[in-house]
Amino acid sequence: MTFLPEDVPIIKRIFDLLVSTISLLILSPLLLFIALAILLFNGLPILFHQLRPGYKGRSFVIYKFRTMTDEFDSQGRLLPDENRLKRFGQFLRVTSLDELPELINVFKGDMSVVGPRPLLMQYLTRYTHEQARRHDVLPGITGWAQINGRNAITWEDKFKYDVWYVDHWNFWLDMKIIAETIWKVMLREGINEPGHISAGEFMGTEISNGQQAQDKVEN
Repeated sequence: MTFLPEDVPIIKRIFDLLVSTISLLILSPLLLFIALAILLFNGLPILFHQLRPGYKGRSFVIYKFRTMTDEFDSQGRLLPDENRLKRFGQFLRVTSLDELPELINVFKGDMSVVGPRPLLMQYLTRYTHEQARRHDVLPGITGWAQINGRNAITWEDKFKYDVWYVDHWNFWLDMKIIAETIWKVMLREGINEPGHISAGEFMGTEISNGQQAQDKVEN
């Protein structure tokens, strides 16, 4: 646990500690109920954990409630996501309840309540120099991109929102994002990318030769 993560404003860290501690205590009955329901409907394990890039791209283990089953076909191959995401898992996703264990990450200092979402490790080599700036702050449970389209917008637009947040952060912006997140969750907006049960994989952004050269100079 990092009590005071590097370069994190003290007011932001104090807020994160208060929110994560109080939320974990108050929501403990709900967390226990969800855990038991996952055990009943999906079996073990209850938590999904995976390495994700955090501040400055440093890896940490993220925790979520597991929403998909581990079902295989007759050849021993894992079934497609859409076949393993059952009704209860869909409910957890559309209500964002699957994200609640990330409060542990916030308490530990791996994440903040608000910040760019922690994506996959393999994306680090696919970002442009500008997109990589999203890692100049702690990743968050919710963020500026989440209240401006979430999975219903392109990766490039998400990263533009993330970088805008990095450049314009202030405490009241975080309060605005949290308030709008609650509203968006209630409306269930932007949960899935059209035609997918979640966001498709980011494969990189095509950029001009001039931009590639500039990125090499800046890196």
